[in-house]
Amino acid sequence: MGEGQPRRRDAAATKRALLDAAASLFAERGFDRTTVRAIARRAEVNQALLFRYFGSKDALFEAVMAARGRENLEGTPPERLLETTLRGMLEPDASGQRDRSLETLLRSTGNGGAAAAIRQELGEEYLRALAGLTDQEDARLRADLALAWVLGIGLLRGVSGTGPLREAEPDTVCALVLGALRNLLEHSSPKDDGDTGQGC
Repeated sequence: MGEGQPRRRDAAATKRALLDAAASLFAERGFDRTTVRAIARRAEVNQALLFRYFGSKDALFEAVMAARGRENLEGTPPERLLETTLRGMLEPDASGQRDRSLETLLRSTGNGGAAAAIRQELGEEYLRALAGLTDQEDARLRADLALAWVLGIGLLRGVSGTGPLREAEPDTVCALVLGALRNLLEHSSPKDDGDTGQGC
């Protein structure tokens, strides 16, 4: 099937193909180096359909990031949010793919439009969820530090691809990181039920 003659799909399938192709390319190349032409080619659709369904590359980027980020937020209890996010970066899913949403954000930090807006919006939602785990006066700072550490892990493991973190077993990384984060997001007084917070 040659270029300009995309396979026939219904609207929902075309949108999904564009989202999947964009998510993959944004993670590989970052926002600025990913072209509309490349997204359409990987999705095997005409470029015009990208603009019909999403309006612009910026809007498609926002759709990719919002879908994964909000899916994680809405489907995960706050006390499991860091573990779920961390494991998503470290472990492949049933299809052999890792959660590349944070990787996408990290590769797109040079973009001041869509990337900056979605980082701020999703970051604030994550911040509120994590800050609610502790009753310390500096709860937001503690939550921000936790997010910064997770983002740093994504940078070293998923983007740089070097060092011992790259080869470490997910369970090992999870145990070390989540153990420290339990202390960071601790309550000011011990709980009577013996709850130790996030597991691994």
